[in-house]
Amino acid sequence: MLIDAELPLGELRATVAYHDACHLAHGQKVRSQPRELLRRIPGLTVVDIKDSELCCGSAGVYNLTEPAMAEELGRMKVARIRESGARMVTAGNPGCLLQIARHAREAGLDLEVVHPVDLLARALRDT
Repeated sequence: MLIDAELPLGELRATVAYHDACHLAHGQKVRSQPRELLRRIPGLTVVDIKDSELCCGSAGVYNLTEPAMAEELGRMKVARIRESGARMVTAGNPGCLLQIARHAREAGLDLEVVHPVDLLARALRDT
């Protein structure tokens, strides 16, 4: 299991909010493992988002089939991220990343939106 592997991770001084992608949290019951892996990066502070388990509004094509509800969910997700105080958010689903980035831009929130693997790659580069 990757969680148990020894990775030569360099330091990343940042605070990142973790968004639970629906396919991982609800479909596969993967919740703690991504956080545990990210917390192994020296200097990285991982914070939870209030109501993190709620959909961001992307949900595959939900933002196309139910745009009004997707808009509301996207705005709510960005509001929760703002409340966390993090200037960076990570999620394991590209649809979530696009949805959150769009709503952050529309809200005027300066937010870096990244996949967890990108954070690991940065930490591995810095070793």
